[in-house]
Amino acid sequence: MKRCCALVLALLLAMGCIPWGAAADAQEVTILFTHDLHSHFLPQRAEDGGESGGYARLKTAIDAEKAAHPDALLVDGGDFSIGSLIQTLYTTQAAELRTMGALGYDAATIGNHEFDHTGLGFAQMLNAAADARDAAWAALDEAQPDQPGPLEVFQELYGPATFFFPALLTANYTPAPDNPDRTYIQEAMDRYGMAETQLIERGGVSFGIFGLMGQDSHDCAPTSGFVLEDAVLAAERCVETLQAQGADVIVCLSHSGTNENPKRSEDELLAKAVDGIDVIISGHTHTTLTEPLVVNDTYLVSAGPYCENLGSLTLRKDSSGAKTLVDYHLTPIDETLPEAPDINALVEAWKVQVGETYLDRYGFTYDQVLTTAEFDLSTPAPGIQQGNNLGNLAADAFLWAAERLEAGAPNVQTVSVTAAGVLRAPLHAGEITVSQAFDVLSMGVGADGTSGFPLVGVYLTGKELKAAAEVDASVTPIMPEAQLYLGGMEYAFNTHRMFFDRVMAARLYEPFAGSEAFSDLKDDQLYRVVTGMYSAQMLGTVKAKSLGLLSLEPKMADGTPVRDFNDCILYDAAGNEIKEWYALASYLESFGEEGVPEQYANESGDGRKQVSQSWNVVELMKNPGWTTLAVLAVVILTVVLAALLTRRVLRRRR
Repeated sequence: MKRCCALVLALLLAMGCIPWGAAADAQEVTILFTHDLHSHFLPQRAEDGGESGGYARLKTAIDAEKAAHPDALLVDGGDFSIGSLIQTLYTTQAAELRTMGALGYDAATIGNHEFDHTGLGFAQMLNAAADARDAAWAALDEAQPDQPGPLEVFQELYGPATFFFPALLTANYTPAPDNPDRTYIQEAMDRYGMAETQLIERGGVSFGIFGLMGQDSHDCAPTSGFVLEDAVLAAERCVETLQAQGADVIVCLSHSGTNENPKRSEDELLAKAVDGIDVIISGHTHTTLTEPLVVNDTYLVSAGPYCENLGSLTLRKDSSGAKTLVDYHLTPIDETLPEAPDINALVEAWKVQVGETYLDRYGFTYDQVLTTAEFDLSTPAPGIQQGNNLGNLAADAFLWAAERLEAGAPNVQTVSVTAAGVLRAPLHAGEITVSQAFDVLSMGVGADGTSGFPLVGVYLTGKELKAAAEVDASVTPIMPEAQLYLGGMEYAFNTHRMFFDRVMAARLYEPFAGSEAFSDLKDDQLYRVVTGMYSAQMLGTVKAKSLGLLSLEPKMADGTPVRDFNDCILYDAAGNEIKEWYALASYLESFGEEGVPEQYANESGDGRKQVSQSWNVVELMKNPGWTTLAVLAVVILTVVLAALLTRRVLRRRR
């Protein structure tokens, strides 16, 4: 009799007739997760000399986890695109989503980088995925018994991917009412099947899943053309809906992230505000959590960016609803894992398409070696104000491209600018390839509709160039991604000086003149500034962000304000946009067999940015600006008033 009851109970659980928590403490669920994959289809060199990432190795890790947990859910927390050359197939082939389908992902949410090609590009990507799916179904319909089976037909057409794609979920991010492409975007979302929530049944457990975009993530997608609903309100609606549908486990795929500052830790604030969420897959901030955060009985987990790890969370929930952590671990995706042959073949097919459709116009191939380096060129360390060899290399590459690649470049004094936020990957010692150069500056899209921000040429006065240096000196502590690296200009600042008056000196130099040729900045003279499209657009926001204390207004050569940055794009002789990455790759190629020059060997730069932290009074008061003088006047006035008040009090007492 006991055996019969146990058998009936097991059957009911398998059929999903009994909630997973109702079977005493026997039922467990496993969730496998990633986030911020950033198109890392291929392994990257790691700092320890090994390798990290790569989807063929990720598949091996997924298969191993599913062998131990056959009913495991596989989900992603957004930013699955933008970060390698294969992203150039984003709008035409939907390479990311199609490969995630082949990896077996059940669901994913969207992040800010899914909109690097604007909302229109996002819709084109969805349509490309839907086209592949529809063609697959057509191939299945046309298959005859005496011909290869449906799967073989599909693989012959599209490679070793399946026609399954992950459910794309977002509950609080929709096309803005005034977006001119709103109808097209919404139709693409509907055609793909995007939704707020999704129920997925696994092993007798009903997983209720929903997706969210965070406020900071939305702020990082200024060209999305989407509007953001409050995350808490959207989450409460989704939890209510999923509970009404009978969800046993509620999982939030959040592209919001956590932060050491509690006031900025969006996913922790979400967990505190909304009851009923069992798990939050927390993306966007590229956090790696070696142990889950538990907030309001919600488990927050993060596996780190760039396909570095596959996360695994196993929970047990009893009949009272109480959850117990059974297991949590991160599996490193490194050279110790073999590559799954089917995914490896698919990635290689994508590489071929990249060469044929994108790189050919620039005369490069995917794995072409450009030069070598005897040292690492590292991405800027967050929160540290100093020079950086990779930032200097990129800035010099922009100047070099304006001088050597641009068709019809004006012969004027030029300065280049790049920012820490656009430097996405390091260059390690050894051979440097085209794909690695692309990884460094992989963000954005040009006016030509293809991946990569183009270089633009605008004009600033000498006074505004000093203000740009002040942005670096004063804004970086509160916004690390705004740290700047300049070519053709050197400057010095003290971090202990008054806010917005930290720069002590600035002057121009000729980096390719063959000798040190310096000149002073003239406040009213226009100088050409070459930078990436995104950085140029950010220059125009400085006045608002500094409450009017600093002003930078990008101009045309005649001094009139820039109305459309597309009018400022740099083109080569063949009519191609000079992309940021193309400038870097070409500059690296110019080094040839001699390799990257020693001037870039110092990780903290070559002295063009001099950062002081001295309390020397002379240095603190050197060349004071109006903010320092104003504060000094207030201090003096306060002291005088205090002295007069004290004198008056003493007189009364006498």
